[in-house]
Amino acid sequence: MAFNTLTIFYDGECPLCCMEMDKLKTLDAKGRIDLVDLHTAGFEFHCLGIEKATAMRMLHGLYKGEVLTALDVTHKAWQLVGRGFWVAPLQWPVVKQVAHGVYLGFAKYRHPISNFFHKRFGIGKPHCEDGVCYRKL
Repeated sequence: MAFNTLTIFYDGECPLCCMEMDKLKTLDAKGRIDLVDLHTAGFEFHCLGIEKATAMRMLHGLYKGEVLTALDVTHKAWQLVGRGFWVAPLQWPVVKQVAHGVYLGFAKYRHPISNFFHKRFGIGKPHCEDGVCYRKL
């Protein structure tokens, strides 16, 4: 991991999460974002206190030795790919507090929400295991 690289620990079984990560990597011309799927066999990242169970509840990232969480990861990622203006309001004081609460609700129910959007509107990438998609949670 390079010091000026953002490492994002994301849920690779979440259709909307995967869609966002794919978009970020497409726009990452300078190679400043590394993606780590939390479902990678043997995932362990205890050296900074990031555990899989914690990271599954809320997006985590690592940038310049600092652990970022939730929308701070999103904001930094989009900044690094030159699209920070899309998410700039997420850092405004009142908006940040409301957006964080909404984000926590989304994070908790991301699988059913993502699967609904994918089934209904084709948004996101389906997660499939052994030929079966949209596992029940």
